Amino acid sequence: MLETSNVNGQFFAGNVRLVHAVGMHARPAVKLTKLAKKFEAQISVRVAGAAEWINAKSVAKIMAMRAAHGSIIEIKALGSDAEAAVAALVDLIATDFPDGTA
Repeated sequence: MLETSNVNGQFFAGNVRLVHAVGMHARPAVKLTKLAKKFEAQISVRVAGAAEWINAKSVAKIMAMRAAHGSIIEIKALGSDAEAAVAALVDLIATDFPDGTA
């Protein structure tokens, strides 16, 4: 599922299914955080339904969320490049963290 929405002005959110076979382990976590750090927006992620949002720019926190294969990952961003950040992260996860990205 790919979806992004403009919640209010510069706040964007999206969600995507984690298709990586072993879930959010070290390699995809590093790719996600490297890509997130390219944006100025504040970016948070969580497994759908989780109470706590996690800083998308922290490898340790991304790995600690222990997202399993098939999980829905929710992404939200606030800032001038929030829409691009959400779209890029949704695409990265949806395409299974291809080599040569981030």
